[in-house]
Amino acid sequence: MPGATEAFTAAGATLHMSAALPATLTKTAYAALSWTEIGEVTDGGGGIGRTYNLVTHNPLKTRAQVQLKGSFNDGTQTPQMAYAPGDAGQALLQTALDDDDHYSFKWTLQDGTIINFQAQVTALPTNIGGVDTIVGSAPTLAVKSGTLVRAIPA
Repeated sequence: MPGATEAFTAAGATLHMSAALPATLTKTAYAALSWTEIGEVTDGGGGIGRTYNLVTHNPLKTRAQVQLKGSFNDGTQTPQMAYAPGDAGQALLQTALDDDDHYSFKWTLQDGTIINFQAQVTALPTNIGGVDTIVGSAPTLAVKSGTLVRAIPA
């Protein structure tokens, strides 16, 4: 008989945004911010988290390739959403698009996990689609490396 799983779906996840940055990169400092929910999100838009570049060295003498971790970044996310210009969160995304500052973001998952990070909004296209398509939007959030903080429930 299969054992219990800790897996869960993305159903119920919410994405929030704040123009403020935390005083420190801690769960408590992120929790102290005022958040605006971004409405009509339909897909998280890919994973975020630290990814290292691979650096290789090929010494002639040994012929053995040496592989080392190089620089890293914390990713880019492109959440999908229905276009809702009257939504306060989507309006804040539009403001952030024309701003060079970083903004704070918060994902709250079904199990209570909170993922905070800072990012610049580098794109905010409107996707028209066809007659049977919801008009959508897909902002690109370029995560500022080193700002990712996870709060996992006990």
